[in-house]
Amino acid sequence: MKSSRTYLLLVVAFLVLSFGLAADLQPQFRELRWSRADGDVFAVLLGDSRKLFANEFYTKADAYYHSGFYPTIFDNNTAFKTAHMAEDTGAVHSNNHGEEESFMGPPIDWLEKFGRNFFPDRHTHLDEGGPADDLSGSDNVREILPWLKLSTDLDPQNVQNYTVTAYWLRQRMHKTDEAYQVLLEGLHANPGSCDILFELGRLYAESYHDTNRAENVWAAAARNWKPIKGDDDTAAANNFIYEKIATQLGEAERTADHRQSAIDWFEKAQSVSRTPAALQAQIDDLKRKLAGAAESAPPPGLKSQ
Repeated sequence: MKSSRTYLLLVVAFLVLSFGLAADLQPQFRELRWSRADGDVFAVLLGDSRKLFANEFYTKADAYYHSGFYPTIFDNNTAFKTAHMAEDTGAVHSNNHGEEESFMGPPIDWLEKFGRNFFPDRHTHLDEGGPADDLSGSDNVREILPWLKLSTDLDPQNVQNYTVTAYWLRQRMHKTDEAYQVLLEGLHANPGSCDILFELGRLYAESYHDTNRAENVWAAAARNWKPIKGDDDTAAANNFIYEKIATQLGEAERTADHRQSAIDWFEKAQSVSRTPAALQAQIDDLKRKLAGAAESAPPPGLKSQ
């Protein structure tokens, strides 16, 4: 009799436990199912730690870009603070300092010197041909794309993933349409991103040769830009992209012979630039031309013969 009662109590306890677990886990599985449908499964499974993995994959892409010649945590990495694959796009503020080729320092003994013969020992980039003796043009840059894709999936808010991927797709692999789709995906995840809009404008101007649309996109980027307060590197990167946007718009207005508008944009670029002298030279040249045009114009009410 006791055994039957004990068995019944165990069954009831098991049912209560099962019901409790179901009530606790069901909302989590529902969240997981919805997240999978939205492409955000990594956020559910990894939480904020996914950004750490994303950064590792991004660094791995840059290591591939250098054909394996890359500093470890034990080496001097001051020349690799900003990924070179991003720096070489010309649209990313660089925080790199020092010599790129001397991060390992001199070998400490003959054994280390001998060991360096068995891994890459010179600074190269995949778009220059990689570690081969012939550093001619190469499409081997495709090796970095899977790592960038993983990094993007893990951290969709890292806009640099999209701009770097799009740049190398169109510049080295000549896949402009794929680069365009990458940038649209980036804008969907980061509406109004100045960095992505700037790169999209470059794509329209340089690959599609659609200058009107490029100017409209850059103008949208300028409207979305806001000064930020933060550490020096963050503020410098934010100012850098605005300088690039304003400079492009200034160049476009100068090409269209809209001199005053060009001056206005160059002055906006100059206001955030760390190297304002070059911009000042362009501003002075435009002001001289503007003044010369005003002097040669006929007086009001007098028709030119």
